Amino acid sequence: MAKILVVDDDQGMREFMDIMLTKEGYEVTSADSSVNAINLCRKTAFDLVITDLKMPKIDGIEFLKTIKDQRPETVVILVTAYASGETAVNAMKEGAYDYVEKGGNIEELKGIIRQALLKNGLAGDHPPPRTESQEAVFYGMIGTSREMAKIYSTIRKVANTPANILILGESGTGKELVAKAIHDNSSRLKMPFMAINSGGIPENLLESELFGYMKGSFTGAYSDRPGLFEMARGGTVFLDEIGELPPVLQVKLLRVVQEKTFRRIGGGEDIKVDVRIISATNQNLQQRVRKGDFREDLYFRLNVIPIQMPPLRERKEDIPLLTKHFIEKYAREFGKEVRTISSYAMELLMNYAFPGNIRELENIIERGVAMESSNIILPESLVITTEGDSKDRSIDLDIPEKGMDLNAEMEKIEARVIEKALIKSKGSKTRAAELLGITFDSLRYRIEKLGVNQNEE
Repeated sequence: MAKILVVDDDQGMREFMDIMLTKEGYEVTSADSSVNAINLCRKTAFDLVITDLKMPKIDGIEFLKTIKDQRPETVVILVTAYASGETAVNAMKEGAYDYVEKGGNIEELKGIIRQALLKNGLAGDHPPPRTESQEAVFYGMIGTSREMAKIYSTIRKVANTPANILILGESGTGKELVAKAIHDNSSRLKMPFMAINSGGIPENLLESELFGYMKGSFTGAYSDRPGLFEMARGGTVFLDEIGELPPVLQVKLLRVVQEKTFRRIGGGEDIKVDVRIISATNQNLQQRVRKGDFREDLYFRLNVIPIQMPPLRERKEDIPLLTKHFIEKYAREFGKEVRTISSYAMELLMNYAFPGNIRELENIIERGVAMESSNIILPESLVITTEGDSKDRSIDLDIPEKGMDLNAEMEKIEARVIEKALIKSKGSKTRAAELLGITFDSLRYRIEKLGVNQNEE
């Protein structure tokens, strides 16, 4: 059983935490001051300490330093009603595991405590159970896999820091959800969250979208118009597909990142702006830097804290939860009675690679709910092959009434498959053998035996 020390000068808060944590299965001790808490820590090795930031005589940061000096292995979580980015950075530098606001989401706090104990191997043989809401849903993201737990933990740690963040990952993995979660967990929560797809807008329009323009600066500029950075003042700007940003705009963005200033198109006055920049890309930016397509100085400025989103094929244990969520969503939207998915249909999903990731799974389930006439999604309602696969992979076969020679027909099928591999490899037997998963000698033997039509290398 993990031992937790709660430090708060508010008796009501101490009693609340004592009851809540005891119900979760922890051994709880309370202290009404940092001085008493330090004395308790000298006598007892606590697994985790939860302390208020604003304490008489010794505040939470100083108390944190003292505890870490005495017992470096102790996990410390700061709880306060006075959240700020600077305090969060200081707390992390001094060794705090996490930093949360007083009066926030209790279930989230429970999750942070459990993750902290598990990370340090302190949860014991019978850790307190987590509810589905704690494990499965985090600011719109769904998943209980280890990969997603790491993402959730990272978001909590970096949300209140001022550092720029670069979210990396394939299309459809939920990069914008991560950006929004960082914003919603930060002190900028009540300020604007402005998102733009850098690759989805023509270059001549993208500059005006980002920085705004002055009246008369170009044809059609009939009035002054603020840009994205100006409208997001005090909040967060999310630049999706940052790798598509044209070189001329990379220079202007670098100025915003470095100096926090920019100019509208046609303007002569510098505009000062306080925004947090979160970027995302599905490209290899390091490779683009090496090729000279992306500025190295901008890359390092944006990539202060990288967050790598895992593709769905690397977190398949989350597919059932995501499927359940999308079934419920589209059943409501379409007014249908679909409630679940058959085990055979789920098996198809679990064995699929999902090149389009979560976005593709959502589309598959949306179609499945729309097509299904019963209250359960069956395999025939799922469309999980890409366009053209059926034509490429199917082989026409007709079984005559008088029967057939199976061996002869199988040889015809094998010959046809080899022909397709040779066509796909443009006549290269070496590549065709790789596509078929056989050796070069085996392929050559089969070609000769079956009389396969071939193109010479």
